[in-house]
Amino acid sequence: MTTTVRHPYLWAIGLAAAFAMLTILVAFAADLPLRDPDGIGGPAGIRLPALVALLFCLDVVPRAVVRARRGGGSVLRTLHEVVDERWALRRSALVLVGLLSFYVTYVAYRNLKSFLPVLTSDLHDRSLMELERVAALGTDPATILHQILGTGVAAYVLSHVYLFFLVFVPISLAAALVWSRDLRRGYWYVTALGINWVLGTAVYFLLPAMGPIYAEPTLFTALPATGVSELQATLLAERAEVLAGPGATEAVQGIAAFPSLHVSIAFTAAAIATLVGLPRWVNSSLWGFVGLTTLATVYFGWHYVVDDIAGVAIGAVAVWAGGLATGHDVIAAVRRQLARPAQSAARLT
Repeated sequence: MTTTVRHPYLWAIGLAAAFAMLTILVAFAADLPLRDPDGIGGPAGIRLPALVALLFCLDVVPRAVVRARRGGGSVLRTLHEVVDERWALRRSALVLVGLLSFYVTYVAYRNLKSFLPVLTSDLHDRSLMELERVAALGTDPATILHQILGTGVAAYVLSHVYLFFLVFVPISLAAALVWSRDLRRGYWYVTALGINWVLGTAVYFLLPAMGPIYAEPTLFTALPATGVSELQATLLAERAEVLAGPGATEAVQGIAAFPSLHVSIAFTAAAIATLVGLPRWVNSSLWGFVGLTTLATVYFGWHYVVDDIAGVAIGAVAVWAGGLATGHDVIAAVRRQLARPAQSAARLT
């Protein structure tokens, strides 16, 4: 259910512009360099257009091939028809604006996160760890998971789940903006992602922490070498390089525990997918991903349990605020979803 919002893309644009300006001002005031956080595949000016081109091809080519096989026509002629239908000028412009808004907000988030250890030396790991041990009756939650799940197969499975997040964000963004027929829904997700980045960054600075793996690494020595352990070592080395001096490295520091934005963004994706009524298998897969990601963050020591709770809270706020900004009646959508089990039970009886 939607309400009247004439320009649902304005909040995503405004959020990106404001967050980018804040990042520039902080960098200027603290004399810190701005970095391209994920310099994989060349400069951003090359990487982002390449991503757009790939998403465009994945959107139109399969549709054209399927339609040509069903109708017996030429693939090239059908391709032209699909492009005309799916990529009118206004839609193309809105997709590009959505992708750029997301990317600008994400780059600002990564840079501000990188500034964290330079701007503050306070760390709250000891307090967070003591809180966890009190809640778990003197035992660390990660240790409990290691005992229940083991430190063999589970480590490799959860490592793949955690690292999948690196591609999950662009894939889900593509599904929301490029492959969706309703761009208002796509902008709900884009705006919610931006709110996640902004709120997460604010909380990073309010309660800076590194996470159990860095605060007490001996808790995780029984785990085998995985892609996650390699990433953890890389991030620690990059943090040390950043702290060595602003001119010493091109590294971007990426360690911050409270809250877990892996959990908040996975929750955001699953919640929006459920509220807009995507197929059940999609929703089940996304909620499964939320659960496994939450387990992985604690199992590998990325986060304290309270970090994940805070991540769910931030994700919920982002879903609600993003829906409000893009004209979605979130309360009505929640009520509709809650009423479905009762309606199904009534039909069975």
